[in-house]
Amino acid sequence: MEALIIKGIGGAYYVKSDNKLYCCKARGVFRKNGITPLAGDIVEIELESESEGVIKAIKERKNFLIRPPVANIERLFIVTSIKDPIPNRLIIDKTIAAAIVKDIEPVLVISKADMAETETLSALYKKAGIKTYTVSSVNNEGVEEIRKELCGGISVFTGNSGVGKSSLINALFGDLNLNTGEISKKLGRGKHTTRHVELYEIGENSYVADTPGFSTMDMQRYELDDKDKIIFGFPDLEKYSLSCKFTSCSHTGEKGCAVSKAVEEGLVSSERHESYITMYNEVKDIKQWQKQKNV
Repeated sequence: MEALIIKGIGGAYYVKSDNKLYCCKARGVFRKNGITPLAGDIVEIELESESEGVIKAIKERKNFLIRPPVANIERLFIVTSIKDPIPNRLIIDKTIAAAIVKDIEPVLVISKADMAETETLSALYKKAGIKTYTVSSVNNEGVEEIRKELCGGISVFTGNSGVGKSSLINALFGDLNLNTGEISKKLGRGKHTTRHVELYEIGENSYVADTPGFSTMDMQRYELDDKDKIIFGFPDLEKYSLSCKFTSCSHTGEKGCAVSKAVEEGLVSSERHESYITMYNEVKDIKQWQKQKNV
């Protein structure tokens, strides 16, 4: 039987199959091989009773994050406020790059649109080809547009404390408390208070990941520690890098660099290029043996 892991806690995994919930244990071979089942995993289970079973296999993952631990993510909503606190473009660009190299669609959400002008920041990322929306919890601006983006697959929200992520989630999913109660009742457990991830169904084959305790993505081990691969997290720069005269070009300002030329001509924003250069310089001296492995 094929099932979707809704959450895992204390060695128990709660999975959904044909609109039914089951509590499953994972086979010992997973621990032996250093594999941890994650919320979002598609698994094969074998039932041992009407409500319990065992996870026999994990289907190949499209992608996964380590922190928060979620698998098979369709899109990542990156929430940043236009004011209080002001946007940190380097963090935004790092998070976007981490999503892209993991085959996750990044969606930038600029919150507190009622407090300051958002067009400059919005235009910067729209030019880079990133889906960008502005929202306000004061007048509900942009909430419906975000809701439409949630159709199909698993969505994850990330954002530092104070940027309005909680306000946005409350506006989008005001009825999640009811769903949480129903799930808890079915599983015979109280609401979670720990740092595990739980998926909530918000439509047909559409889920949002509740990631308590994980305000932002852990940027370590997201395939951004290889200087030659960082460019892949910047598709707006990468398309020009293919025209560079030398395959060894770092795209940080070498003579004849097609990326630098595109920046000079205004085809690529200098701000995005600056973020790329900063990220490149952060990892350029890391040796192969120093790189952390994905687990």
